[in-house]
Amino acid sequence: MSPPILSLALPSPTGRVLSIQSHTVQGYVGNKSAVFPLQLLGYDVDPINSVQFSNHTGYPTFKGQVLNGRQLWDLIEGLEENELLYYTHLLTGYIGSVSFLNTVLEVVDKLRLVNPKLTYVCDPVMGDEGKLYVPEELVSVYREKVIPVASVLTPNQFEAEQLTGLRIQSEGDGREACNILHAAGPSKVVITSINMNGELLLIGSHQKNEGQAPEQFKIMIPKIPAYFTGTGDLTTALILGWSNKYPERLDLAAELAVSSLQAVLHRTMNDYKSAGHDPQSSSLEIRLIQSQDEIRNPKVEFKAQRYD
Repeated sequence: MSPPILSLALPSPTGRVLSIQSHTVQGYVGNKSAVFPLQLLGYDVDPINSVQFSNHTGYPTFKGQVLNGRQLWDLIEGLEENELLYYTHLLTGYIGSVSFLNTVLEVVDKLRLVNPKLTYVCDPVMGDEGKLYVPEELVSVYREKVIPVASVLTPNQFEAEQLTGLRIQSEGDGREACNILHAAGPSKVVITSINMNGELLLIGSHQKNEGQAPEQFKIMIPKIPAYFTGTGDLTTALILGWSNKYPERLDLAAELAVSSLQAVLHRTMNDYKSAGHDPQSSSLEIRLIQSQDEIRNPKVEFKAQRYD
């Protein structure tokens, strides 16, 4: 008789996460940016790497492999055949093709057959600052098929605009975008970064009961004069981690997530400066391992302001 799988027999009180994201050998994006923080917060995390690249695509070159939908399904079937398919959470990030995204939707259905209470946290990675960096046909798949089955959605400003058809030019627009997304499916929506009048803010929204007005809030975020990779992946992982610990307090979960992220970014900036590198001259790899204390026990420096 084979020994029990302890993550199933003695499950973590926080949860068991299946994370389908990209992977780089060097650096921290995708699963490399999400798995370790979730483990620090007490989660069992099983990663499936949608791509395996030598480094992120911002470098002059990269090499590696891309997982296709059939290969993803093979992994799911292997888990199922060994009765390993029980998860409390599914986390998805960058997905580069319609066929792979359609297979992810099949994975959602399969996981919910095993655990109907599965929480699906979706970062609909499509683009930023007015530009798509996925094929355009993915937008309609996210809008029509993914949003209706997602529990938590974490788009940036551009992605929220793509998903709702609404230009976000004010805080009211951001709140209305959240309302549109709630009506389509997810009970929790966090627009992770909105550029407005030279300021950066996050807008969060939690619709606790269908038909009820959502609780909404904002967090003002200081702009750091540098470009970092992996920050969106880290943010979504932290929102998953903290919102599950505080299921009725999305505002508190966002405060903790933003405070951790900002601490990581400041450490990254300072370390690059210590190494004699101008942080504004190139994209920066985040200092995740060195920031584990700030991830596990963040000091809340950024407070949510609730909307009436």
